[in-house]
Amino acid sequence: MAIQTFERREIKFLLSAEQYEALQEVLVHYMNPDPYCVDGKTYGIYNVYYDTVNDDLIRQSIEKPYYKEKIRLRSYTSPAGPEDRVFLEIKKKIGGIVNKRRVTMTLSEAEEYIRNGTYPADNGKYIQRQVLKELDVLLERYPVMPKQYISYERAAYFGKNDGSFRLTFDRNITARRYDVALDLESYGEQLIPENARLMEVKISNSMPMWLAEQLAALKIYKTSFSKYGRAYQNEIRSRLQQKRSSLTYV
Repeated sequence: MAIQTFERREIKFLLSAEQYEALQEVLVHYMNPDPYCVDGKTYGIYNVYYDTVNDDLIRQSIEKPYYKEKIRLRSYTSPAGPEDRVFLEIKKKIGGIVNKRRVTMTLSEAEEYIRNGTYPADNGKYIQRQVLKELDVLLERYPVMPKQYISYERAAYFGKNDGSFRLTFDRNITARRYDVALDLESYGEQLIPENARLMEVKISNSMPMWLAEQLAALKIYKTSFSKYGRAYQNEIRSRLQQKRSSLTYV
């Protein structure tokens, strides 16, 4: 079992296919592709978000409070098997700063921990115990269950002169609120247009001037976009439309 911790600002932009292609021509001068993204390749990310029966975590999140938190289970394999490696994550946002702490387990270990609080066998290291205890507190406060599946294809880049500066481009963002499990394949509704990209600028300091200039030149503007939030809001709109339709035919 391993652990990783991240703390950074994340700024999001929704790009058309044309804006994405134009920006790609500039990136080669300043960014290196992730090792998994050489020659234009992407990799898949598959997530299960946990929430309460009343969706308390996402409802609080979309109100844009100063502090918010999410619990998710992430895999880079689909469908994931019981012994495949997954990442159980706590993602917090405090005043615009994103902090992510995660523990690596097998899928079966992670699901057992969420259900019953059973620690994996190799939980002896201090920092690993600390993150699990942080999860314990959160899960005691919020009795959760799998509520949202979201997957996407990602292209990622790192700054040539600053390894902490990262750009990611997500496409085929797929969501469903049924069959919420990582051992099933990716299917569901699309959250953005077919050829669009959700770009995230992940920085610990300020945005590089060259990128700010390119965003202005290409008329790429900052947006507020939460994948889980968008999927939840789509679900609520769908329920309201169904309710209105049923009332129409009464």
